[in-house]
Amino acid sequence: MRRRLYFLLPNVSSARRLVDELLLARIDQNHIHVLAREGTDLHGLPEANLLQKSDVLHGMEVGLIVGGGTGVVSGLITTVIPATQLGSGGVILACALAGALIGAWASAMIGTDVRNSRLKSFEPAIDDGQILVMVDAAKERVEEIETLVSSRHPARAEGTEPTIPAFP
Repeated sequence: MRRRLYFLLPNVSSARRLVDELLLARIDQNHIHVLAREGTDLHGLPEANLLQKSDVLHGMEVGLIVGGGTGVVSGLITTVIPATQLGSGGVILACALAGALIGAWASAMIGTDVRNSRLKSFEPAIDDGQILVMVDAAKERVEEIETLVSSRHPARAEGTEPTIPAFP
């Protein structure tokens, strides 16, 4: 299980130093994500990708639930109509799966165009030129990393997200 730590830094050079320290502390580069205002040169830094910048995962979750629920309802309606004469269990399951898949797909497409709602509180600082560094740390290393960052860098610790998905 990993926790996402957020740190705001005043400029790119301090973000580079922090990333170097994190790499020396054996944090894998795939677990460090840097986000800055549009047009900022982040060359050599592990820039945040679509999963961190957008609401694609949240959209998929919502679409999966709503689409699955809609599929179940449509499956129930289909089995109640006497003209169809289809088996009830299979139809309901098929409709639920189809609805969940279509809902997750459509919501994920919409989510790619929406900024990550979890980063909304950081937007003013990022727009002012600060750099957001997100670190996905093992639960048992959170305190160690927070101590490392606060003792050596001008970063402002901005909190910890309790859990993050395992696959991104």
